[in-house]
Amino acid sequence: MPDAAAFDIVRFYIPILLGLGGLILLVAWLPLVVRKLPLSLPILCVGIGMAVFSWTIFADYAPHPAKTPVLVEKAAELIVIVSLMGAGLKIERPFGWQSWSLTWRLIAIAMPLTIIALTVAGQTVLGLGLATALVLAASLAPTDPVLASDIQIEHPRSNQDDETRFALTSEAGLNDAAAFPFVHLAIALSVAGLSSATLSDWAIDSLLVKVAVGTVSGLALGWAFGWIIYQFPRGTRLSRTGDGFVALGATLSIYALTELLHGYGFLAVFLAGLMLRRSARGHDYNDRMHDFADEVERLLMMALLVFFGGMLVAGGLLANLGWREVAFAALTIFIVRPLVGWISLAGSGRSGLERFVISFFGIRGLGSVYYLAYAINHGRFEQEVSLWSTLGLVILVSILLHGVTVTPFMRRLDEATEGEVEKRDAPA
Repeated sequence: MPDAAAFDIVRFYIPILLGLGGLILLVAWLPLVVRKLPLSLPILCVGIGMAVFSWTIFADYAPHPAKTPVLVEKAAELIVIVSLMGAGLKIERPFGWQSWSLTWRLIAIAMPLTIIALTVAGQTVLGLGLATALVLAASLAPTDPVLASDIQIEHPRSNQDDETRFALTSEAGLNDAAAFPFVHLAIALSVAGLSSATLSDWAIDSLLVKVAVGTVSGLALGWAFGWIIYQFPRGTRLSRTGDGFVALGATLSIYALTELLHGYGFLAVFLAGLMLRRSARGHDYNDRMHDFADEVERLLMMALLVFFGGMLVAGGLLANLGWREVAFAALTIFIVRPLVGWISLAGSGRSGLERFVISFFGIRGLGSVYYLAYAINHGRFEQEVSLWSTLGLVILVSILLHGVTVTPFMRRLDEATEGEVEKRDAPA
């Protein structure tokens, strides 16, 4: 570590401890404060980051992802895998074609249409080449599992396990893995160009092999961890330790093992969370694992969003924005996701309000940061700084727009759902 950097750490050691302590307290208390307000925890975190890094003494430490793409990739990767395990542990509903029908529609219809539409927009509006437009589109296609917590199932035993929350929770859990093959396709196109050999290699390796390995690994390792926790060794079940760190240890182990086996770790972690939940349905230890994963996720999210706020005010993240980038961001948030989401849910039997909420709240966030950083670190893409500016603008607008509107919309949805239940249960 350079002497100057070490000196700065020593100089600001006590303020850093104060800030870290305050951040941890905010993790615990802020969700209770903003629950009924038209605000969200991510909005407040970004605001805190903008305030802190606007001070001259901290401005020099504001990062820019184009300068530290490896660090950004790994930090975002960690929070996404923790979030995916938490999402899996929330869901009580067994796998099924009918019971997960909204999820399959969002994954099989909405996501590919989003990628196609944003790729075309990247080429026409931003003037990007095919590979660069595709990587931006694939990065922005998934609903973020980290920032979407306000519109997901709140808790495994929550009484708000309605179809809308289930669809958004399960979509966020699966679509990170569903977007990864398209990120790999963009990387392959950027390195080798468009050819039949490139497409066939991608289809076999990135689309078939990695998905299959991720699926088998997630189901098998999830089952194995469930058996170890609840069945072995007999007479001294590990679940009695009540140690939530098992959730974090399982998450990291399953992800790493799957990646070593050449599979999609994101897919494996989410499926393993589902399997763990089913290993002992209704067991209190399931809830403790979920709660611990949720707390770790919130702490990591707040830390990264504070730095994201610093990128906005002092890191120059939005310095290269022009009308093209603004138009692309507006198209992404206000037209593409709502439209393709609405199309994918046609004929689903859900009410207009439910279809609108599911379609509109396709929050973009830290998962998109990971994908773009990963692609840049493994491919050859043009206009990297412009890509980061565009991505940063989409995430910022998404955090603000969805954060302000989520409380009133979800309250309206809950009221409508309660009204339907009362009508159905009313005596004839």
